[in-house]
Amino acid sequence: MKDWDIIVLGGGPAGITAATTARRHYPDKKILLVRKLEKSLVPCGIPYMFGLLKDPTRNINPDGVLQSRGIELVIDEAVNIDCKERRLSLRSGKELSYKRLIWATGSEPFVPPIPGRELENVFVINKDFSYLLKILKALQDAKHVVVVGGGFIGVEFAEQIRIHHKLEVSVVEMLPYCLYSYFDEEFCFEAERELQQMGINLYTASKVAEFKGVDGKVREVHLADGKVLPADVVLISTGTIPEAKLAKEAGLAIKPDGSLDVDRTMRTSDPYIYACGDCTEKFSFFSGRPVPVRLASVAAMEARIAGANLYARRRINPGTIGVFSTKIGEKVFAAAGLIERVAEAEGFDVLVGDASAPNRHPSVLPGAKDMHVKLVFDGYTGVLLGGQIVGGESAAELVNLLSACLLHRMTAVEISAFQMGTHPLLTPSPAGYPLAVAAELAAVEKLKNIPGEEY
Repeated sequence: MKDWDIIVLGGGPAGITAATTARRHYPDKKILLVRKLEKSLVPCGIPYMFGLLKDPTRNINPDGVLQSRGIELVIDEAVNIDCKERRLSLRSGKELSYKRLIWATGSEPFVPPIPGRELENVFVINKDFSYLLKILKALQDAKHVVVVGGGFIGVEFAEQIRIHHKLEVSVVEMLPYCLYSYFDEEFCFEAERELQQMGINLYTASKVAEFKGVDGKVREVHLADGKVLPADVVLISTGTIPEAKLAKEAGLAIKPDGSLDVDRTMRTSDPYIYACGDCTEKFSFFSGRPVPVRLASVAAMEARIAGANLYARRRINPGTIGVFSTKIGEKVFAAAGLIERVAEAEGFDVLVGDASAPNRHPSVLPGAKDMHVKLVFDGYTGVLLGGQIVGGESAAELVNLLSACLLHRMTAVEISAFQMGTHPLLTPSPAGYPLAVAAELAAVEKLKNIPGEEY
């Protein structure tokens, strides 16, 4: 049996980040990463393996990032944990001991109990490289593809298959609009227009009743309202669930949704075991209540906290803000924090600032696109609660700035005084910068409600 100071279970964004963070903080420790799959994929790049990347192997994380930092890698799977003895058993039969363990086993696809889901060419979206290659092969002989789920992954798959494979693509979504969990209606409308202009068929507020096949292969998707969609390939992208079964068997505390219970230092109920990523419970930065947000960016943030805290309490988790972005056609859609609809449901007295401006100045410059920013504030305190952006590629970085504003609980007045760096070819004009203008409009609206102020 080999002894290790730190063992990390899982080779996704959380596992890799936790291991490399632990190495920075504890340079003299012996660190091992145990990964079940032969290849580690970039999760957010998976849809682009089906189009833009052309060569799927370009979406593989190189293992050199571990080797160059003196972190050993074993392709194997933990099958038993003895927390009392701090020992784990691998499927290969190897026995390992640890002083600290980081649980970063991620999540697995949620597969709704739809009749016919066992038919050939009905796929779920996971992180197994060889499995994804089977999807690519199935697309070569397909004419009609149905994507079940209109969230980010579903929409991105639909776009890539439509553009790069020229197939007939339909998206079925139970919610009123695609991306409805992440954006207010006006942004959903615009996203759906982009999809429809590509020729993608949208069936929103619709539920799949059954998959029908011929000779064991899927041929049709039957909707609950009676519609029948032709389908040679079905892709199911309906969310994920935590992968923490072994942790539960080991006696670690588990939350009702099946995720690992961790404190703000990412420590589990066992003082020698930390956890991060999709396998752990997420709590809202705004309310403290559990939130179903599983993102690589959140996993990496939690991993940096877990890796730093293994032998000394150095960082705490502030909670999940939820920062999202995607590109549909030529437009980028991005959001951070609470959207207006969710903020109202949380009980906030909502104040909104809304502004648009070209992302070049003057607007006749090449590459000019309109940028629309919507900011949501707490009407009582003026503190920023969230923001949404649609525009050119700079929207993806502007939403990261919004995340920093949220993290530091900036107010509408403070954001309206934001000092930005601008350039005619790169940004909106300083006079019309939509982030500052939207905040200014909200700040003025708040002042109107203060007694004694004159307008």
